[in-house]
Formats: sequence, structure tokens, C-alpha cells
Amino acid sequence: MTDFPEIDVAPRVLLGPGPSLVDPRVLKAMSTPLVGHLDPQFLTIMNNMQIMLRQVMQTENDLTFAVAGTGSASMEAAFANMIEPGDDVLVCINGYFGHRMVDMAERYGATVHTINRPWGEVFTPDEVKTALEQSGAVLVGIVHAETSTGAMQPLDEITKLVHDAEAYIIVDTVTSLGGLPVRVDEIGIDVCYSGGQKALSCPPGASPLTFSPRAVERIQNRKTKVANWYLDMSLVGKYWGSERTYHHTAPINMNYAFREALRLVAEEGLEARWARHQANAELFWDGLEALGMSCHVDRAIRLPSLTTVVVPDGVDPKMVTGRLLNEYNIEIANGLGQLGGKVWRVGLMGFNSRPENVLLLLAALKEIIHG
Repeated sequence: MTDFPEIDVAPRVLLGPGPSLVDPRVLKAMSTPLVGHLDPQFLTIMNNMQIMLRQVMQTENDLTFAVAGTGSASMEAAFANMIEPGDDVLVCINGYFGHRMVDMAERYGATVHTINRPWGEVFTPDEVKTALEQSGAVLVGIVHAETSTGAMQPLDEITKLVHDAEAYIIVDTVTSLGGLPVRVDEIGIDVCYSGGQKALSCPPGASPLTFSPRAVERIQNRKTKVANWYLDMSLVGKYWGSERTYHHTAPINMNYAFREALRLVAEEGLEARWARHQANAELFWDGLEALGMSCHVDRAIRLPSLTTVVVPDGVDPKMVTGRLLNEYNIEIANGLGQLGGKVWRVGLMGFNSRPENVLLLLAALKEIIHG
């Protein structure tokens, strides 16, 4: 049999759209001894996770937990549980992940209606209201923090008009949760999902998800079974609810990591954490301007957790990302979808949102682009 060497992965400075750098305390927590997924010790850890996650998501929803899977799993759980075949669903597309919402909704039998904005722009309440009236949708999907563009969608007025139409709203906060306010209860978000590997700085594999009481009632009154057994909230909810009824074997050590990541957020405090993300993002934006470079998204709607940097004329974007990785050990990402070849995506999320990372990246970009 062929011999394989021990895994030896060189550490990187992860400044892409995710995963982000992980605090050493989170990695240490992952090495905690394994116990069973129904062990009383682990059930206590689950309780801790739910309490802290409610604080981070700014909600009191009972059905709040971390899906055993990546952010796409929590996204799929949201659509699988809220859609029944034949439902009219409105999806707001202004980036790559709006298209993913459409794909998932169609797979669960929805009649999907869409509205579009150029990548890097956001929707107005009037646009959503008109589309909602024309479609008669019972469910609206929208992205709060679009990972492909770096744009932040205001939600307060949109959520209110969705509720006025007696519809439900699903919100993608994968790149915002932990880096800027989400305010699930204050805004009135019905279903909110996220990922652990971005501004929460946990390895991918545990993904936040919360359902409002209103959304839970919709799930309980379904006429058909949820078409995804693993993500069926009528089953999973009993494992994460007071019953703690067996449903699946939880990723024990990943949940250790996620609990520690949430504990770090609690120690720092949400307000302080949001302020840190904003300050480091502005340091980066100002530094780009000093280099004669610009951002794709208008500053008023720009995410502090992820910036799309316009590739200067005459510069090969892949050459730059390649040299950053090979010469400086820094990872950033090239553009996705419609922005391929036009932007770089730079994540300053969670543990990697620090001035030294900003200054290191700016110095490297100056050396590579300006020589």
C-alpha cells in the first residue's frame, strides 16, 4: 500500500470570503475528548450554544440552533421547511447567492418569481412591494450580506411590507452574523440562517439557524412532509428542543468549537465586535484609496466584513491572488459570477479583522501592483 505522509498544511493568512482565521482557543476546544451526542455533558454544551447563539442573532426564538453542516445546509433547511409544492416564492437577486436561493426553491416545488438588481446594488422597499403584489408570493428570500458583491441590504422596511402582505421572509446572514447587527426579533425576520466560518471564526461545519414562532407555526401546519429528512425541523427540532430526542449523531467536536467561538463573541461584546469590524474595514478602504484603488460597492451599503476591490485596468487578477498566496502566504479571492475578473473579494471577518492584517495586505498589494 502506498505510504502517505502525515498531514502538514502550511498556515495561511485567510483574508478571503471564508473560511476566516480561527482563534487558537477554538482550535483547542476541538481537541476536547469526544463524548456521546446524548451524554448529559454534551446536552449542557448544547444548552450553552443555544443561549449564546440567541444573543448573537438577537432573538428569543426557541428554535435556534446550529445545523450540522455548512452554511448551505442551513440555507437549504430554511427553504425545505418553509416551502410546499406549488407555493409562490419571490427571490431578490443581486448576487450569486440569490441564484442559489432560486435553485433550492425550485427543487422543493415552488413557483419562483424573481426581481433583479445589478451586482453590488441593493433593493428598495418599493421594488419588493411591487414584485410581492404582482407575484402573490407567500415567501420572500433575500440576502442581507451578499458574499459575491460585498453589498449590505437594508431590511427593516422590506420585512414590514412582507408581513403586511401576510408573507414570510427568509434572510441570508452568512457574511454578516457576528460582524454587524442582524436584529432578528427587532426587524421581524421569520427565518434567518448563517454560517460559522465567517465573522464567527469557527471552522465550517456548524451553521446558525433560527425560526420565529410564526415560522414554526407554518411548519407545523404543513400539508405535506418536508422533502428533506435530515433537515426536517419537525424532527431536528426535537433534538434541539427540550426533549433532546435522538435524530442524528451530532458533530461533537465541531460543536465544541462553535461553543467556544460563541463564547469569544460574548466576551468581546456585540457592540465592540461590530465596531472593530467597521474600524478595520474603514482602515482598509482608506488604504485602498491611498493606493489609487477603489471598491465596487458604494460606501453607504458596503459590508464591513467583506470588501469587493475593483481590479485596476491592465492588472491580471489571478496573477495578484497567485502572488499573494505564493509569496506572502495571504489568501484573498477572485470575483464570482458576473464579477469574475472584475474584483477581488477580501474578508475581514471575526478573528482576522485586525489592523495588522489590513496593513500587511495593503503593503503586499502595493508591492505587487505598483512594484
